[in-house]
Amino acid sequence: MFKFFILLSVCTSFVLASSIDKLSFYKAFQSDKKATMESKISALNKYSASNQKDAYLGALTMKKSQFEKTPKEKAQVFKIGKALLEKAITKAPKRVEYRFLRLAIQENTPKILKYNTKIKEDREMIHSSYKTLDITVKRVVKKYAESSKNLNSHLLN
Repeated sequence: MFKFFILLSVCTSFVLASSIDKLSFYKAFQSDKKATMESKISALNKYSASNQKDAYLGALTMKKSQFEKTPKEKAQVFKIGKALLEKAITKAPKRVEYRFLRLAIQENTPKILKYNTKIKEDREMIHSSYKTLDITVKRVVKKYAESSKNLNSHLLN
């Protein structure tokens, strides 16, 4: 019996250590500080490969691209992040959280990058599936909707 509790304790520690803290991710995602984003990107890179890791790294990398010096560097970094986020969405197309990340990036990306073709699709999925989100993501989406051009906070109930 004692061995069982030790095994359970070790397994629980491993599961807790391997899950990504959504709250700290969203704090970094909402930040306008390069150092904050780089710190979270560095922390995310320590996690095992997962679809969530790809989505979070992709979103932060795209957002961080604004701090690059030249337009060419900005586009290259953005492209790396875009590939990660799109890969995560392709693997889990019904994951509303990833659609929210893409919508938030699309709304704030310069038109020259032409990353704005899925806004309507993402908005509709977020509005129709908002209730399925966990509480942390719901709060972030609701707060974002207050200033969004495409999300209507009154439709998020």
